[in-house]
Amino acid sequence: MMIRLISKITTRRQPMTTLTLPWEQRIQSRLRVTLDNGAQAGLFLEHGTVLHDRDQLVSDDGVVIAVRAAEESLSTVTSDDSLRLARACYHLGNRHTPLEISTNQLRYLHDPVLDHMIKGLGLAVRRNQAPFEPETGAYAGQGHHHD
Repeated sequence: MMIRLISKITTRRQPMTTLTLPWEQRIQSRLRVTLDNGAQAGLFLEHGTVLHDRDQLVSDDGVVIAVRAAEESLSTVTSDDSLRLARACYHLGNRHTPLEISTNQLRYLHDPVLDHMIKGLGLAVRRNQAPFEPETGAYAGQGHHHD
């Protein structure tokens, strides 16, 4: 029988197992998945739900599953030049590229074409494997209101 994961929970509980997913799957609200213990499950989450590393999901019968961000092939750009990094973010954002942004660093899913563009802006790009946690947007989880 497939486990039906129906919502994120905010009160930490002891998970039965974990579910490791790449970014592209952590933004899907309906998805058939294999838990890390080999059990089959389905995501039946509210539309627009984004899963982050360490989130917890609960099934319709109370089973708790911990979410893990899978390691992915990333491009990492590090610089002390905040203007160059801002320009890189602008150009990548203009291409609707999901970005993980922190002080002096940005990361995106590896793409040789984007790497070439970033190098053209005078920045060095390093390829690495790591979990990916991009920005979810200014209105994520809040709805979009014009008050």
